[in-house]
Amino acid sequence: MILPNRVAKIVCLFFLLASGWGQTGKAPSVSMAPVGPVTAQRAKQSKITLNFRVAHGFHINSNTPKDEFLIPTALKMDPPTDIVLGKIEYPDGVDVSFPFSPDTKLNVYSGDFTINLMVHPLASVIPGKYAMRGVLRYQACDNAQCFPPKTLPVNFDVKVVKEPAAPRHNPKQSPHVHG
Repeated sequence: MILPNRVAKIVCLFFLLASGWGQTGKAPSVSMAPVGPVTAQRAKQSKITLNFRVAHGFHINSNTPKDEFLIPTALKMDPPTDIVLGKIEYPDGVDVSFPFSPDTKLNVYSGDFTINLMVHPLASVIPGKYAMRGVLRYQACDNAQCFPPKTLPVNFDVKVVKEPAAPRHNPKQSPHVHG
């Protein structure tokens, strides 16, 4: 006779193995390259390039997967007060079919991919360094299975600077030499 507690442990172990959490191989992951110095001028939009890498042997759904039940890759940022997020530009995914469903093409990212983000410090922002914090949400899969969705911290700093001084115009000089 199997005890109820033991049944619960067996069922839990089964679900962990089935979901891929119990795998002994390399875990699916996405990493982000460090963001170099970012300078943004007050009252102007600046483009920030974020570079990501999907671990070898895995893929993640694009931002626009072909099936409503697939989890899209999405960047969510929580900007500081007076810094407004503009458009987030995701790359086009690549249509690929996999052995688990050879007649279906999925739109995915694999290897390296880039997301561009527009930031717009308002005119009211005090010049200085501001921490930008967010997450990239994705679901990784290999050729046999998909894994639970994960989030990757996305952190970088933006140095906000004042507007450049208005250009000075020197008065026209007389062509005559005075003296």
